[in-house]
Amino acid sequence: MKYNVKHRQIYLIFLFAAALISCKQSKRPDVSQINLNIKIERFDKELFAARDKNTGQTNIAFLNKYGFFYDDYIHKMIGSPEYSNEEVLNTLFKDQAYSDLTKEVDSVYPNLKAHEEGLTETFKYIKYYYPKAKVPKIISFVSGFAYQMPVGDNYLGIGLDMFLGKDSKFYTAIVQSVPLYLSRRFTPEYIVPRVAETYAHEELFAEPDENRTLLSKMIFQGKILYFLDQVLPENIADSVKIGYTKDQLQWAQNFEGDIWAYFLENSFLYETDYQKIQVFLSEGPFTPGLGEKRESAPKLGVWTGWQIVRKYMAENPKVTLQQLMADHDTQKILNQSKYKPKQK
Repeated sequence: MKYNVKHRQIYLIFLFAAALISCKQSKRPDVSQINLNIKIERFDKELFAARDKNTGQTNIAFLNKYGFFYDDYIHKMIGSPEYSNEEVLNTLFKDQAYSDLTKEVDSVYPNLKAHEEGLTETFKYIKYYYPKAKVPKIISFVSGFAYQMPVGDNYLGIGLDMFLGKDSKFYTAIVQSVPLYLSRRFTPEYIVPRVAETYAHEELFAEPDENRTLLSKMIFQGKILYFLDQVLPENIADSVKIGYTKDQLQWAQNFEGDIWAYFLENSFLYETDYQKIQVFLSEGPFTPGLGEKRESAPKLGVWTGWQIVRKYMAENPKVTLQQLMADHDTQKILNQSKYKPKQK
């Protein structure tokens, strides 16, 4: 009898835990019935495999298959309009650096199955919220670190040579043009969130021209990050969404109240001078003016905008994601968020 009681207690605890997990999962809509299966077209592999074939035939085949992407790749990413497609291809195929880089990409990415699964989940959520959203062709390529994620006519490209892993030997060689605070994010885990972020900016949510104040830009960027909260796979960390190290994320969380006080005390929220506000929105190793010994997180205006939007949505549970993204009244969002983080 004693055993049975314990067994029942364990069973009840298990049911309670299962209920909690179920509640957590139920916060997201069910997208299982949305018919979508993302496949990344491996242009990088196909191009490298064609280096010993007839260049004219290769050019025709790629024009037919990849259309606008191929034209952009030849004339904008690796070549220029004054050279013919065949001339660009011949030069590329003779380039040892191209060969070495492509082989490295292939060793890191023998396949892209995990990223296809992540993108399929992400675009299912996007289609749930925006049924008319058009899913672009997603094409991987190598451009010699020229482009990471170009968007063109019905395509979104992934420059795999810019996702080789932060310790790649290639990134230390280009540190003068690509600083380490940027290349540390050139890792495989960043592919899916960067695709989603790029798609959101380029295809779904154009920033209004009237967004001139720091506050309006903070809220706009915060809404994009909140959108990523809703559509990315749930295992993607906040640090990856915004591009912070774990230490930078911890710093921003620890000093959230002090960051907000700094913006208020210096009357930055309604500042429109680009030179003054861009330091709070742009990439960098840290945010000037905040923190000691340059240990602050970068782009703290974007971080703060994200927290304001999250607080606004928590305070206004009836507001849908679509209503949020369409609402350009940044002052209303701030006021109704009741955002007042405490200082340390």
